[in-house]
Amino acid sequence: MSSTQDALDLSLLIIRVGLGIVFLAHGYNHIFGGGKIAGTAGWFESLGMKPGILHAWLASLTELAAGFSLIFGFLTPLGCAGIIGTMLVALVTNHLKNGFFIFRPGEGYEYVLTLILMAVGLAGIGAGEWSLDNAFGLWDDPIPGWWGLGIAAVGAVGGAGLLVMFWRPPAKATPAN
Repeated sequence: MSSTQDALDLSLLIIRVGLGIVFLAHGYNHIFGGGKIAGTAGWFESLGMKPGILHAWLASLTELAAGFSLIFGFLTPLGCAGIIGTMLVALVTNHLKNGFFIFRPGEGYEYVLTLILMAVGLAGIGAGEWSLDNAFGLWDDPIPGWWGLGIAAVGAVGGAGLLVMFWRPPAKATPAN
């Protein structure tokens, strides 16, 4: 193995594990932190994702599964698809209206957009040789390439489908005359 290949595999491991930890933390926090799953469900309801309890569990379990997927490099494009779908819903329901920058009131969308783009890129590149995907020989190349990007697109379609079927944005308050 070349030192260039080792550097690539180390880089992919760092990206995978870092992104995976972020999503494990998010999923864990939604279930066990603060207001627990009931609080997460109430927050989802307030964003217009109804029924909130369904979407709280769906998002939280997807975040946990995607986190583990990336940390171990197992079914990596599928884990990336989970991230893309979940973050697409977050982008549209909560962050887009606040502008680009995260430091704006209500938090802008730069953070969730970055997570989406990282997941898209990782889905196409793959987990690298230091992964369960490689150990099990899931990809011939071992780069998933267009297959990985296609699986990632399924996550985007799934997120968009959830928005179409379940998102009912709260009505904006009209100013009194």
